[in-house]
Amino acid sequence: MKIKLSRLGPGLLFAGAAIGVSHLVQSTRAGADFGWGLLWALLLINLFKYPFFQYGPRYAQATGETLLDGYYKLGKGYLWAYFFVNTATMFTIQSAVTVVTAGLASKLFGITSNIVYWSIMITVFCGVLLIIGRYQLLDKFIKIIIISLAISSVLAVTIAFVKNDNSLSFQQVFPEGTGLLFLIAFLGWMPAPLDISIWHSIWTLEKNKSQQNKTTLKESLFDFNVGYIATTFLAICFVGLGALVMFDSGLEFTSKGGVFAGQLIELYTSNLGEAAYGLIAIAAFSTMLSTTITTLDASPRAMSKTIQLLFNRLDSSYFLWLLILSIGTIGIFLFLLSEMGKLVQIATVLSFITAPLYAFLNYRLVISKQMPEKYRPNKELRILSIIGLLFLSGFTLFYLLSL
Repeated sequence: MKIKLSRLGPGLLFAGAAIGVSHLVQSTRAGADFGWGLLWALLLINLFKYPFFQYGPRYAQATGETLLDGYYKLGKGYLWAYFFVNTATMFTIQSAVTVVTAGLASKLFGITSNIVYWSIMITVFCGVLLIIGRYQLLDKFIKIIIISLAISSVLAVTIAFVKNDNSLSFQQVFPEGTGLLFLIAFLGWMPAPLDISIWHSIWTLEKNKSQQNKTTLKESLFDFNVGYIATTFLAICFVGLGALVMFDSGLEFTSKGGVFAGQLIELYTSNLGEAAYGLIAIAAFSTMLSTTITTLDASPRAMSKTIQLLFNRLDSSYFLWLLILSIGTIGIFLFLLSEMGKLVQIATVLSFITAPLYAFLNYRLVISKQMPEKYRPNKELRILSIIGLLFLSGFTLFYLLSL
């Protein structure tokens, strides 16, 4: 099946949104703390979350509607729940990804080491980029970032393998104590929170608007699979970098995003050599910039659509929500930066415990009467969905009981 690069888009935007804190921070930390020991967890969670993320573009392509339209048809209460949860988390999530991007920018470009200044500059830059080009420019920009990230990551892992003198151990482990809490966070955010499936359904429809010929379901699912495989592959790369370079190094990471960014680059450089500085810095910065841009675009789109449905409005409030999110994010940098850790923890918990709900809603939509029968998932995908739903629900219950 021949598919042009220009037909790809939403799947790569998904990858751009997913490949961020979960990869650069958590995957690297997983490799640094446990070597290759959590590879089982990475592969398992990507497998179990796969159908629920895939249902975003599947539903959008089959019905011409977003998942939010579907939630509304299932019950207005589901949409109100999404509105409140997203309002409570979007500012913190945007701030968290931006501050790590700012830390990397200060190391890569210099100019100033002030993280607040860099965070504001990056927020304004991304906002202007979206206002000028919106989907079309974002679509092209992310393709460049994902390709450069994949190349630089493969080169970095290759260098690490060549320079590694220690024997490799692929023995799998199940963490205990504080390691168990890390595993919960690792699984919850790998490859991304499930509400990103909503963003994907929105991007799928935007892609169709931006081209003359509507994308087919086969093309849309191929696009999704490319993005999903890319996120899984790059997660393995970052685990590998952590395992090969940092495992048993005796060094600990800081919990502050901006400082972590510099610490990460410096540790890689000290092990791989000064020649690798640019490679690692570009790979890391590309990772976080793609996440910063896509999250800044997606939340306003989702909130605008939610408002349209809840209040029966036809006009789009995308630019208004883009402005609200940008101002709110800058406000956190200026006044609440010291509380960032607590805010991220709240956002993480909310995203994690709502994962089974999003999984259930997505699955219910694609097997409902609203979904044309020929577009419904096959038997194998339904079985995987049920197993995945049980896994996510059980893991969430386990997490809540461990508090």
